[in-house]
Amino acid sequence: MRAVFRALLCVIVLGAGLSPAWAQRADGSAEHPLRVLLIPADGGTEDGTKADFLPLFNAITRSTGLHFEVVTGHSYGAVIEGMCSGLADIAWFGAASYIEARDRGCAELLAMEVKNGQSQYYAGIFVQASSEIQTLEDLRGHSLAVGSVHSTSSFIYPVAMVMEAGLDPVGDLSSIRITDSHANALRALQAGVVDAGAASLDSYVRAVNQGAIGVEDLRILARSAPIPTPPLALHPDLPAEMKASLRTALRDVHTAPGVTPEMIRGYGGKRVDRYDVDVSDEIIDTAAGRLSQVEGEVTNAIVRAASRR
Repeated sequence: MRAVFRALLCVIVLGAGLSPAWAQRADGSAEHPLRVLLIPADGGTEDGTKADFLPLFNAITRSTGLHFEVVTGHSYGAVIEGMCSGLADIAWFGAASYIEARDRGCAELLAMEVKNGQSQYYAGIFVQASSEIQTLEDLRGHSLAVGSVHSTSSFIYPVAMVMEAGLDPVGDLSSIRITDSHANALRALQAGVVDAGAASLDSYVRAVNQGAIGVEDLRILARSAPIPTPPLALHPDLPAEMKASLRTALRDVHTAPGVTPEMIRGYGGKRVDRYDVDVSDEIIDTAAGRLSQVEGEVTNAIVRAASRR
């Protein structure tokens, strides 16, 4: 099963279509586990995004007997296509990628992590600690590294922040480098390849905790408005009984016998208090305004400019 799942994910990345009938084989048994796809927020490494969520899904297995095969997608786009092609039963998205999958009829909100009573996080634009850049307006004439164009916190919100500062992200910056992940954007900044980098604060904290970036190396130039926490989503074609079972499992997992607080993890691998399954799409749609600022011609212009670099 694992080898087939990974092989099919590679097919998705190459752009081939898949039959939704594949989804009928997953029933949560050990032989046919539910397939979980994760966006590669921190590069998709085994010690990155996948390791963040394995404790949570292992806890659900312990408390319910449902089994999962967890894979990190090669790109944000691959995860969207994986859900829309029936490859995955559950996916972890950013707000923007969830909205895209949902609007294509491929995703249904499952749950959002809750920490200290909140389901939100922040994007940041970072510079080197010694940089003379002090404000977003000072980015004029300088270069910026961003993550995937599908990423809420390493592309959508940072680009919107640049625009709200009165700058044209193509015309007023010397260049934009699309790196495909938060971690890569921070690496490009640390290496001096660019003058600024965009990533979520969770990804920045992870990089510092792992020793990839020294706490004295970078500083936050600007922090975004609150962003809805990246949600877990279901494939809409899952049986109603399975959807109900998964919602109950996530709602109760933090209190299940044998499950420790260390197993209840979320974005960036951080411990969270619980998962809220009663959230509505209205929460996610608070990000739609920023998305509408950036999607379409703005994103296309940035992609074209990045390809000419």
